Amino acid sequence: VHLVESGGGLVQAGGSLRLSCAASGFTLDYYGIGWFRQAPGKEREGVSCISSDGYTYYPDSVKGRFSISRDNAKHTLYLHMNTLHPEARAVYYCATDQDVGSWCLDFRGMAYWGKETLVTVPS
Repeated sequence: VHLVESGGGLVQAGGSLRLSCAASGFTLDYYGIGWFRQAPGKEREGVSCISSDGYTYYPDSVKGRFSISRDNAKHTLYLHMNTLHPEARAVYYCATDQDVGSWCLDFRGMAYWGKETLVTVPS
């Protein structure tokens, strides 16, 4: 299993950004997969995920502003982030594992992780 994130960068508050996660070594549509972030001094948190049976989940903090999608043909996962707040400043990871259900926002349920991509939103 190999995951490579891209698309991070600096974006002004209120702006949008799309992250990508290129997946290889496994069949994307058979795994649960998600996006997680970790801000300085804070615990890693899930910001969106797709369970192994295809349901999407978001925490209340990003619901309506973030959207997860995957292109199985391109073996790529995306995170569309709109109306970004300074609190979104963090390193973002994609992660995956087999047989992941509704708990997919819990980072402890994911075994395979990408390196990271940094998102900066100046206040």
